Amino acid sequence: MVTHSPLWVLWPVVSPAGRALGNRRVPLDESREIELGGRRVQVTEVFWSYWRLAAERQAIFFRRVSGEAGPWTDDPVLGRYRFTNAYRASDRVSQYLLHHVIYDDERDALDTILRVLLFKIFNRIDTWEYMVDRVGQPTATGFSAEAYAKALDELLDQGRRVYSAAYIMPNPRLGADRKHRNHLSLLEMLLREGVLACLEKARSLRSLYEQLCDVPSFGPFLAFQYAIDLNYSPYFEFDEMEFVVAGPGALRGIGKCFADTGGLDAAGVIAAMADSATDFFETTPMPTPFRDLWGRSLQLIDCQNLFCEVDKYARVAHPEHSVDGPGRIKQVYRADRRPLTLGYPPKWGLPFSAQAPSCIGVAS
Repeated sequence: MVTHSPLWVLWPVVSPAGRALGNRRVPLDESREIELGGRRVQVTEVFWSYWRLAAERQAIFFRRVSGEAGPWTDDPVLGRYRFTNAYRASDRVSQYLLHHVIYDDERDALDTILRVLLFKIFNRIDTWEYMVDRVGQPTATGFSAEAYAKALDELLDQGRRVYSAAYIMPNPRLGADRKHRNHLSLLEMLLREGVLACLEKARSLRSLYEQLCDVPSFGPFLAFQYAIDLNYSPYFEFDEMEFVVAGPGALRGIGKCFADTGGLDAAGVIAAMADSATDFFETTPMPTPFRDLWGRSLQLIDCQNLFCEVDKYARVAHPEHSVDGPGRIKQVYRADRRPLTLGYPPKWGLPFSAQAPSCIGVAS
């Protein structure tokens, strides 16, 4: 909880020699020491940009949903570069996963798990569509790593990419000379050895994550992302607020937002941000008020992703904090005028269901 006044705090003024000179009254979004997660932490100006970024990116989403004509923001950084949505499930690839991989038809749990992992390993819509077009819909009983590998060989021979740039995908090193063949062999091995069937028996998000961590080449960050994706399906009913794993981008974002986290580790910081979001949105001056996802608050995975996005945002808006990692934003925004199709896991109880997605507004 935020314990200072809504818009102002008393900030200690210290002389160059270190002598206390009293306090001065400063705007909330200039304050450098606050309470977060029960700790006194020291924040930078990037911390306050985190909240404004979340609010403005969500406002852009709703402007598109309502069918407004662009441009959808006055923020020069958000207007020029590509950023994900404030809510992970609203992103284009997540929406495709929901509509075309999970909820496009009724399937059993094993087929669904296989489909989700096959899609997410490559995380590219055109890769999925090419595989399905050339080989057919993947099923647990008929899955052939070689058939899908040949299809992706064709794609690579055409000079096209098969992996998304969103994640770094380690090579499982199963003997093939091409990474996609190793990944497909890995899936076939997991299916044959019953590992995928065991995933269905997970009784918590953490246990699902821990099983995925044991898969060669996945690692903690990818395992957590895949656990979230599997949890979108009807076969898992886990709370996204259970726990979180910070990825490399989120760790950089946390480093830019905080001069001192007061002893909170990365997961603790993310959890404190999620718990305190309402307070900060109500007290942080911003051009646009934050609007949640039809009553669904920001979850741990969303706050984790927002740290990745503020890491990017700070490269332009706060370059003095870009001391580690990439120094520029690679992806420039290009408007997509296709209709926006929305649908979320039915169990969330939102107005738009992935079982019958609605075509509304314009794409994000």
